[in-house]
Amino acid sequence: MTLTFGFSPCPNDTFMFDAIVNKRIDLQGLTFDFIIDDVEHLNKIAINHQPDVTKMSFNAFTKIHDRYQLLTSGAALGNNCGPLLISKLPLEAKGVENLRIAVPGYNTTAFLLLKYALPKANNFKEFVFSEIENAVLTGEADAGLIIHENRFTYQLKGLHKVMDLGEYWEQKTLHPIPLGGIAIKRSLPITVKKKVNSILFNSIKFAFENPDISMPFVAKHAQEMDPIVMKSHIDLYVNTYSQELGEKGRNAIYSLFRIVNPEITNSELSELFVE
Repeated sequence: MTLTFGFSPCPNDTFMFDAIVNKRIDLQGLTFDFIIDDVEHLNKIAINHQPDVTKMSFNAFTKIHDRYQLLTSGAALGNNCGPLLISKLPLEAKGVENLRIAVPGYNTTAFLLLKYALPKANNFKEFVFSEIENAVLTGEADAGLIIHENRFTYQLKGLHKVMDLGEYWEQKTLHPIPLGGIAIKRSLPITVKKKVNSILFNSIKFAFENPDISMPFVAKHAQEMDPIVMKSHIDLYVNTYSQELGEKGRNAIYSLFRIVNPEITNSELSELFVE
């Protein structure tokens, strides 16, 4: 059976899934056609029912959980790893609410966290995440919402942190920050879903045990080619939650769902994951 599998070119994803792409582990009789693209593009094509298996922002998943389920391996959660709101000149967080904010997509969890922290903000423009720093520098936006490796580069460009939205989430909810995960179509047989979950688990295990093997694949796709930045990105976003969400990871996702939809039932929450 061949499945379409979407993930981002960011170092955390390419590090985790190198062993699948390059067949370093047993794929249990499955084959994959890969879609490697920006996470907001993956969100949009998932909303249009396209990939069988795909990385998606948890914000996007809240909108289509009737068609996809989450796998317990391959997620991006953690502490001190959330999106940052930045500006060209030093600003207070409330000072940006009426300004133009560049965002990496309306389906991203970063955008959800921005709205959670600054509900009065209402002037947004979408950019590819890698273009946001430049949009702020050139004045095309007054502030920018940055994700991924831009966390490690914005200060080098003279930009200022306005607010750490992940820190705000952690203080308010006492949960790790749930950014994105791997989802699979509900319509697929449960045996296939479990195989894919197992393959992801084994791929991440292989990456942890052989961290240098994936680096050529990581470097090939990274927007920021500096090896130190790539390693910092991997160290920040690939952790114990990536291999297996565990109870703390699941509870963080449940908390996000309850913010988006306070009416969601415990029964509906229990059906979010492939068991």
